[in-house]
Amino acid sequence: MDYIYFKIQQEIITHITSALKILKYPVQIKLERPPDQGLGDFSFPCFSFSKISRKSPNETAKIIAEKLSTNHFIKNICVDGGYINFSIDETPLIQETVHSILTNKQSYGHLDKKNIFIIVEHTSANPNGPLHIGRARNPIIGDTLTRLLKAAGYSCESQFYLDDLGKQVAILCWGINNLPKEEKASIANKKLDHIAVGFYQKANDLMNEDPQVKQDIQDIIWKSEHGDIQTISLIQEAYQPVLKGMNESLKRVNITIDTYIPESTFVKDSSVEKVLDILKNTPFCHEEHGAYYLDLESFGIKGRNTKFFITRGDGTSLYATRDIAYHAWKATQADILLNVLGEDHKLESKQVEIGLQLLGIEKIPKTVFYSFVSLPEGKMSTRRNRVVYLDDLIDECVQRAYEEVKKRRADEFSELEMKTIAEKIGTGAVRYNIIKVQPEKDMVFQWEDALNFEGNAAPFIQYAHARASSILSKNETSIKGIEKQIYSKLMHPSEIQLIKKMALFPFVIQEASITYKPHLIASYLFDIASLFNQFYRDCPVLSEPDKELKIARLCLVASAKQVLNNGLCILGIDALEEM
Repeated sequence: MDYIYFKIQQEIITHITSALKILKYPVQIKLERPPDQGLGDFSFPCFSFSKISRKSPNETAKIIAEKLSTNHFIKNICVDGGYINFSIDETPLIQETVHSILTNKQSYGHLDKKNIFIIVEHTSANPNGPLHIGRARNPIIGDTLTRLLKAAGYSCESQFYLDDLGKQVAILCWGINNLPKEEKASIANKKLDHIAVGFYQKANDLMNEDPQVKQDIQDIIWKSEHGDIQTISLIQEAYQPVLKGMNESLKRVNITIDTYIPESTFVKDSSVEKVLDILKNTPFCHEEHGAYYLDLESFGIKGRNTKFFITRGDGTSLYATRDIAYHAWKATQADILLNVLGEDHKLESKQVEIGLQLLGIEKIPKTVFYSFVSLPEGKMSTRRNRVVYLDDLIDECVQRAYEEVKKRRADEFSELEMKTIAEKIGTGAVRYNIIKVQPEKDMVFQWEDALNFEGNAAPFIQYAHARASSILSKNETSIKGIEKQIYSKLMHPSEIQLIKKMALFPFVIQEASITYKPHLIASYLFDIASLFNQFYRDCPVLSEPDKELKIARLCLVASAKQVLNNGLCILGIDALEEM
């Protein structure tokens, strides 16, 4: 895409490069955005050149600025505190930005296609019960990253690494196949994953009480980890209802997984065995009571974590070993591997990374670690002996949204309309409230924050989109086929601020995709919604008597609506036409 801001940025870089070459300074250019918009639209820090010029950063900036040639996109260049600040000529920016948005529509902000394929692994929860709130960030961050990377021009596939081996699914399998069917009757929630977790919990209790049950479960683990097809099939049959229930929960918040990769794949095709053969022959591998481990001290791992066991004493592999085999396979499938993991997986992630290095694999996964979600003290968080599931969180948010919609619009909407809108507001609130916080930061899910119609929350942004839709629906003047020269009438400060922010959308997508920081999109959308409301407050649209200005403002409303829609799509949130 040939975006105006990219053109301006490149022209500034070209002129700075020319100036630096004239001065025989090294060509080191990194443009920044001034914290105060009054200083300009781009800034170039000159501190690193002070040693060469032997002058202060500010004097050095003046020397460089004097060598800059004219630029038809720039109306002003000033030096301040060691920075050269560039202010953009607003007329071409306004015309090109609004024209670009209304021309490109759903693809506005998206970047050119890249010949790079990324596998984003996320969720990958044990299929032994419903998704719980603690790890609710994983699928939401993972899905948002997948959407973001696609908007940035990458080819992407989301993968769920399906844990169909090991203790958790073995317990579920035993429970499903051995507990009396009347156990189902004691489970109030009839959603399939909630039913299955009842069997898992009962089987887990029995395993701790009955040595025979414990031995039976151990047999299931041993057989499955040795690739016994019949046992693996039995396990898969047991967890399929759980997976179906998980997917229902994910679909409710607009998440779908592209591909499921069963862990057993790499046992059945002997990949794990091959990995073990190589690792056992490295100088870092040692044996202890029949079990093999890698000594990771030379890799910077200290204390009790120095020993990384890759097999048990009975020869079976461990989860992390099979994870190495999975990543070795992924390295042959994609250009970039991106994992979304809880902060409690940092050690295991490092172990996998070292294992891959020992296998001679250079394609090491990049990882986005997240802290867990918790609820404040209150109704849901104080229920004894009950995990708070993602379903609980969604249901509560939707119910609260329904109460808010009913309070505001009961006279205008039918019961079905209110419930439909509440579902989209509630699920959007869940996603946005989680995404807006940087993944590595702890977060407490606050209902008031999530459902705030007047602050940094999904309902506020959805309402701005609905307001734009309402304005356009009441308009009887056609805005099709408008010449972009008419946009030069948009010169009110509120109009200019909004257009400048909308022009930055491709930059935000670029930065968020490079740094894997989806919260930047959330923050950007909040700014757009706030600036749109400010514009609506300051500038009449439907009542504007100047016909050309009215058309220009209607085009601006349509542009803001489009940018809000495109951004909400990246966040996996429904853009509402009315609410």
